[in-house]
Amino acid sequence: MFAASVISGLAIGAMYGLLALGYHITWVVSRSVNFAQGSVMMLGAVVVFSLRVTLGWPMPFAIATALIGCAGFGIVLERIAVRPFRARGSDSWLMATVAAGMLVENAAMFLFGKEPRGMPSALARHPVMLFGVGVLPLHIVILLTGIGLAGVFLVATRATPLGKALLAVVQNPRAAQLMGIDATKVTVFAYALSSALVGLAGVLIAPLTNVTADMGFVFGIKGFAAAILGGLETPWGVVLAGLLLGLAEAFATAFVGSGATVMASFGLVIVALYLRPHGLFGRAPARKV
Repeated sequence: MFAASVISGLAIGAMYGLLALGYHITWVVSRSVNFAQGSVMMLGAVVVFSLRVTLGWPMPFAIATALIGCAGFGIVLERIAVRPFRARGSDSWLMATVAAGMLVENAAMFLFGKEPRGMPSALARHPVMLFGVGVLPLHIVILLTGIGLAGVFLVATRATPLGKALLAVVQNPRAAQLMGIDATKVTVFAYALSSALVGLAGVLIAPLTNVTADMGFVFGIKGFAAAILGGLETPWGVVLAGLLLGLAEAFATAFVGSGATVMASFGLVIVALYLRPHGLFGRAPARKV
């Protein structure tokens, strides 16, 4: 039971980590957070289900289309729900992104329907033996994908021109513009990348849960909790916090019961933030005097 809880907890935690990484990317680049992340996750799952199951598309094409669609939604969201308010120095982007997420959820409910649907996957059918316990192959795929993408992101931000441009905008937007870096385009890319990561999380988690129009709400909240828990400024911190959150939920479910799952995850967040107000891996901002 212990080994199974560790693997399943890390797999779910990897999903929280991807969501938290999405929050981190938009925050550090534009000092704004996309609170429609949960809806984007749902969008990825619903599009893949519709293309694969309803229309019979090959899975690779369905996944690619879903991720492109999620990235496109992120671009549109930044343009109409974030950029106009940031240009005025207003924080109304917060409510605008929430409203955009609600619009997407209601549109999905109207077009996709209210009833939950199961996403078939060979990776979620037959357990394999690992450390003496049966584990779904999809759990392993999710874990490796989540950690792998987080690692690729960390390396890319330090080893590629686009990644360095992203870091430059993070550190000093005005200096980056003087060096010829278009901060607006970098912000648009950040929203597209963030939405694609979250859409992928929806694609991966779909076979393990029912695909519904409101499935992203709880995941979005927990992803944001992981981002705050890890420290919104640190990319590796939010991913590790997501894994920790997943482990806490898995152990609570296995040893206490499913009724304790939510209490364990959010109780951990409250206690950790009480002890570390800037997150487990965050630092207090430096103040100039």
